[in-house]
Amino acid sequence: MKIVVYAHSMEIGGSQLNAIEIGAAVQRLGHDVILVGEPGPLAATAVRLGLEHCLIPERRQRPSPSVMRLLLGLVRRRGIDVVHGYEWPPALEAWLAPHLLRGTTVVGTVMSAAVAPFLPRSLPLVVGTEQLRRLCVSDGYRSVTLLEPPVDVRSNAPDVDGAPFRAALAIEPDVLLVVVVCRLARELKLEGLLAACRTIGQLASEGVPVRLLLVGDGPVRAQVEEEAARANALAGARAVVLAGELQDPRPAYASADIMLGMGGSALRGMAFGKPLIVQGERGFWQLCDEDSVGQFLDGGWYGLGDGGDGSSRLRAQLLPLLTDPERRAQLGRFSRALVVDRFSLDHAARTQLEVYDRAAKESERPAPTEVARTLAMLGSYKLQRRWERLRGLAPADDFNAIQQMQPQGRSE
Repeated sequence: MKIVVYAHSMEIGGSQLNAIEIGAAVQRLGHDVILVGEPGPLAATAVRLGLEHCLIPERRQRPSPSVMRLLLGLVRRRGIDVVHGYEWPPALEAWLAPHLLRGTTVVGTVMSAAVAPFLPRSLPLVVGTEQLRRLCVSDGYRSVTLLEPPVDVRSNAPDVDGAPFRAALAIEPDVLLVVVVCRLARELKLEGLLAACRTIGQLASEGVPVRLLLVGDGPVRAQVEEEAARANALAGARAVVLAGELQDPRPAYASADIMLGMGGSALRGMAFGKPLIVQGERGFWQLCDEDSVGQFLDGGWYGLGDGGDGSSRLRAQLLPLLTDPERRAQLGRFSRALVVDRFSLDHAARTQLEVYDRAAKESERPAPTEVARTLAMLGSYKLQRRWERLRGLAPADDFNAIQQMQPQGRSE
């Protein structure tokens, strides 16, 4: 089978890393995979994993007529069987061009918190949580497959040595290290990052031997740096450390005593055998253990609380772990076993191939009414976004914006 995998960006992030890693795993099973994506930090990962990388412009319209022409050319010249778009712009561009004009099988993956309402209901979808799968089915999508964010459990494993990484950052070996690996973005992330800085600063000021390591970069870095500076001033020490973006963040995961995170980063931390406190919004923090794991398997590695900045909630979840090494070790074993059993990359590749086979068998040209509905709703969405931008109200990542989500847990 010849497959185009089209990632929505090449910045370091969960959805695009899934696109690359699953694509490479599918290629190892004997198929030809071409990655379509802009330049960016993850390009080196794609090359390292053996994927051919077809470049597209970083600045472009969404949907992009030039990218749609490129996809059509690839299908024609390379005999592509399936075009797989990750998130709504790639999925919609593939549906409007190769599928609509040539009948090529198209699949869309949505790892965001919500599915764009203008995506055609005949488009075979892959989503990352059971909760979102149920919502899509009830909304009329004909084929929706659950594929939870996978993890390469071979390269993300407890045998990675994090000590040299700690030493390079001058973090003492006897200090308890709480680690966050994420993009420093406003949507989803900023609230929790600021709460983590405040919480660790307060604990360190009370004499608790703990540090917070933030690994990543992004548009809200300046705000995070300001909060980190306040935490360090309160503690009278370097309680919060910003390491910046790492092409290979595995040493950071390995150096942790406790992970904070959501989505794919949460699962990678668990793969290293680390206890995890799941980060959400509206003050949500929840330890992942035998009692709480069910809510994350159903609703994803995220949650919405009842409000507040979450600092007291995080403190309540974190402090018992900091004082109980046996509990940390037990939860680390629980974390590793869960990821190996349920989230392996090999399992994801086999599931993805089943999706391609089923989509190819069921593929048919869309009805004119579906095309008209899709274009009309897309036009309405673009006009709304333009109006929101003029008023300064548009979120940077609209289908991960908090307004798209429903509460999944309580903060208190």
